[in-house]
Amino acid sequence: MTAEPSPSPTVLPTVRPELTPDDFPDRFLDRELSWLRFNQRVLELAEDGDLPLLERTRFLAIFASNLDEFFMVRVAGLKRRIAAGVAVRAASGLLPREVLERIWSHAGALMERHAHVFRDDVVPALSKEGIVLVRWDDLDREEQKYCKRLFKERVFPVLTPLAVDPAHPFPYISGLSLNIAVLVRNPKAHTEHFARVKVPETFSRFVPLGNQRFVPMEDVIGEHLKRLFPGMEVLQAHTFRVTRNEDLEVEEDDAENLLKALEKELLRRRFGPPVRLEVEDSISPHVLDLLISELGITPEEVFRLPGPLDLRGLHDIADLNREDLKYPAFVPSTHPLLAEVESAKPVDVFEAARRHDVLLHHPYDSFATSVQRFIEQAAADPHVLAIKQTLYRTSGDSPIIDALIDAAEAGKQVLVLVEIKARFDEEANIRWARKLEHSGCHVVYGLVGLKTHCKLALVVRDEPEGIRRYTHIGTGNYNPKTARMYEDLGLLTADERIGEDVAHLFNNLSGFSRNASYDQLLVAPDSLRRGLVEQIHAEIESHRAGRPARIRFKANSIVDEGIIDALYAASQAGVPVQLLVRGICALRPGVPGLSEQIEVRSILGRFLEHSRIIWFENDGDPAVWIGSADMMHRNLDRRVEAMVRLPGVANIQAVADLLDFAFADSTQAWLLRADGTWHHNEGTDHLQAAMVERHRRRRG
Repeated sequence: MTAEPSPSPTVLPTVRPELTPDDFPDRFLDRELSWLRFNQRVLELAEDGDLPLLERTRFLAIFASNLDEFFMVRVAGLKRRIAAGVAVRAASGLLPREVLERIWSHAGALMERHAHVFRDDVVPALSKEGIVLVRWDDLDREEQKYCKRLFKERVFPVLTPLAVDPAHPFPYISGLSLNIAVLVRNPKAHTEHFARVKVPETFSRFVPLGNQRFVPMEDVIGEHLKRLFPGMEVLQAHTFRVTRNEDLEVEEDDAENLLKALEKELLRRRFGPPVRLEVEDSISPHVLDLLISELGITPEEVFRLPGPLDLRGLHDIADLNREDLKYPAFVPSTHPLLAEVESAKPVDVFEAARRHDVLLHHPYDSFATSVQRFIEQAAADPHVLAIKQTLYRTSGDSPIIDALIDAAEAGKQVLVLVEIKARFDEEANIRWARKLEHSGCHVVYGLVGLKTHCKLALVVRDEPEGIRRYTHIGTGNYNPKTARMYEDLGLLTADERIGEDVAHLFNNLSGFSRNASYDQLLVAPDSLRRGLVEQIHAEIESHRAGRPARIRFKANSIVDEGIIDALYAASQAGVPVQLLVRGICALRPGVPGLSEQIEVRSILGRFLEHSRIIWFENDGDPAVWIGSADMMHRNLDRRVEAMVRLPGVANIQAVADLLDFAFADSTQAWLLRADGTWHHNEGTDHLQAAMVERHRRRRG
């Protein structure tokens, strides 16, 4: 890993020479369409009447947020390629235009389904539980009085109606903002005019009326439009919403001043071209034609939906204090190996790590008493000489940031690698990078052309026996807030081989080290792809020799064609392959002659399945890896990723138990078919519920 141009691609071992693209030209599912099917699974959770009602409400909000990001990034990317004339077929065989057309069709159907689930299913169910989402006409007299007072005192002062006429050009519509398109008439001149009113984002999306009753903010504004256009007749009012290209492009030439280059690009993001227009289905053809014309959008990119639009605000409803309508409360517990050294004082992570390698499983194991405590203890310990850490995403009030600042101010060497190109967290990461720099931390921003995605923390401590390294390697971000919602694994260890590998990797990231050889790590882009393919090849050879062979992956996405072809080869050789994929999967399982030995499952639920696990049977001595990498081109070739081989029989057995439960026939999951569709099985066991119960019993 250096800042020099990448060398020619390394030739990987041939796994099965007779497997060629000509044999199975349609062996890859389209990644964009696979993502839409993932979000469909999220929507199916919202439709599931067996789930607690407010959790279903939250899944509606998650679906909406997911789809927004999909259009801002993936659809925007397809449009950019078409505009640039780069009409290269995807691995699925589809041209960008063909993918776009399928996205418009599938996404449109999902959006309509989403709107109807909200209006026809969830809203009536909420009403039965005393949580009432109403429109303006449903308000009683006192509620209308309250809304009129709210509008007059708080909303009206911040509204800015923007007219469109020869003296006023069509206003810029910011991405994801909710807007009201207003048609007014001058009663004296008998002329009609268009105006736009932006629904302010500083107020609740759903206005609380008391007694758990809510009305959309646009209804409150819409009822008082005459106040905004005195002397005019309000003829029509319709809500609409624009999604824009908000992906960032920072040229590598700017890397010497990456911070300033990214800040400049963030300003451009606000003015990206539109990629989607959502309108209420009641909108008039005249107003819709005006929006299409002024926004420069195509009719295919217009989605007419039942109101209200923008259901991301349902998170506020899901947060209501109605525990009877949510998953049972769950409090993470301290890992037993850390609890051994817990007394009246906080956990001594160093002592615990010296005794055992500790495999953490969040959110079931407490992040606060393990990873957070690890950094805080290191910051306060006078024997600690240095702390090195990567930060990809963290929370705005992160105690980890505070601990790193405390350590630097105490005179410790603190190196923080902040990935300021973490999508949609760029501004927050720039802010934290500057705060860390001002406190005396050494802050670096990674390597040119490579996004640093690995999750590493290294503590160097002076002990009576000499210098000892303590390491944490995880699958998730150092974010105390998401650690309560994301399922992730992490290893706390004092293993010297792992510590030395991580120290070399930090030297690669912060300086000019050319080391690309690691004992206990697989690191992208140097060794991860090659290491995985070599181990898949070894499983094939073991199976042919009659020795134990099996491959199991757990990932967010499996898209990389090289890895998929290697897995196909393993299946053709007879090696059982089990894949647990939360999101995108471009592999087709169950294709005769190609993938009959491959099973693909997906588990969604209360927690976001985020951990990455690679399991090789390895002749009965399992080689198990955890880390930050998904099986995608960007992770294997364009990011700095790290996966560590798990030490310890107990830790390997814990992962085996997790995977065995996930792939049991009785476990509820979605199963992928060869045609790319997913089937929800009738399993009676729930993986996450079982893990919650297991940790409750452990705590008790």
